[in-house]
Amino acid sequence: MIVGTIRVKLALRDCHSLKEKRRVLSSLKERLSNTFNVSVAETDLMDVWQSAELGMAAVGNETRHVDGMLAKVMDFVRGYPPVTVVDYATETFGD
Repeated sequence: MIVGTIRVKLALRDCHSLKEKRRVLSSLKERLSNTFNVSVAETDLMDVWQSAELGMAAVGNETRHVDGMLAKVMDFVRGYPPVTVVDYATETFGD
């Protein structure tokens, strides 16, 4: 079993309240979960309006497959208009 993770820091420059931030992140998390079948959670910066950190995890039976899935997830996040990727890190664990 291979487990792949991504930690991504985002800027949400057009958000001017926590309510707006939650709306944007909720939509992004739902799309990622439905499209790529990954687990997604907000992991830090929860009380900051224009910044967020998301953690994502995927499980598979081949490192190449998990790495490819994580790359597609990052491409999707980079192309999601309300957010800007500030930094990210990926890691894989397993056999």
